[in-house]
Amino acid sequence: MKNIGWIGLGNMGTPMIKNLVKAGFAVTVYNRSADKTKALAAEINIGIAGSPAELVEKSDVIITMLTDDAAVKSVYEGADGIFSAASRKDLIAVDMSTVAPETTQTLAALCREKGISYLDAPVAGSVKPAEDAQLVIMVGGEEAVYEKVKPVFDALGKASIYLGENGKANVAKLSVNLFLGIVVQGLSEAVIFARKNGLAAEALLPIINAAAVGSGLTKMKTENIIHNDFKPAFALKLLAKDIRLAKASGMDTPVGESLSATLQGALEKHGEEDMIAVLKYLSEK
Repeated sequence: MKNIGWIGLGNMGTPMIKNLVKAGFAVTVYNRSADKTKALAAEINIGIAGSPAELVEKSDVIITMLTDDAAVKSVYEGADGIFSAASRKDLIAVDMSTVAPETTQTLAALCREKGISYLDAPVAGSVKPAEDAQLVIMVGGEEAVYEKVKPVFDALGKASIYLGENGKANVAKLSVNLFLGIVVQGLSEAVIFARKNGLAAEALLPIINAAAVGSGLTKMKTENIIHNDFKPAFALKLLAKDIRLAKASGMDTPVGESLSATLQGALEKHGEEDMIAVLKYLSEK
């Protein structure tokens, strides 16, 4: 598992590739925007592929880290996609994007027809954990395939957790992001309530962080809230996409429905900002 083909150079993909190279893997990269690939190749030792199909012969494992279901499907099924290349019976495909369980199940079945092993392996953690190789990786698929790829996951995160058949990891990731969104909205509403009653966020947030309700997320977002810093570590539009996927997979609980409505309302004005821009949106209402 030394030769890694990588597709996707977003905020998460770039630091993850750097950690694979640091761990000694040979990485060849395809990205739709070739300028990004060339810039990264000038910085670290990676190969460049002109298409997903080109990665097939060069890779033991092909990893995708992309924005949404459509982007993932396109690199498999599109012109010059993975499926357009000659079959490789020993190839392993790993999708680390956040997509619907149904998308994973469809792609896994198509891969099986071609003799390709497929894992869904979405991650918990944003840019800083990706940079520090501290991601938590959830994995669905055949356990024997997971064991083969585990050294790759070890280079990317602090833990990888095998959950069973294809799609189970996607369910886990959507569950995590549902809770993430609920915490973001709850934190925002607490700050708004305090401000309405004359208590500044600078006074409230240290109390929240020291109390039982404090968490890694509340601590992480404290400086953003105090300094009105909404540079995206995890963009609001991506959280909104994930909650749409959760709804499509059966999420219909009261707080989840409220979160969904909030995110849809915030999308047009704040979609490109960090998810904590929920605070801005609710403050404007």
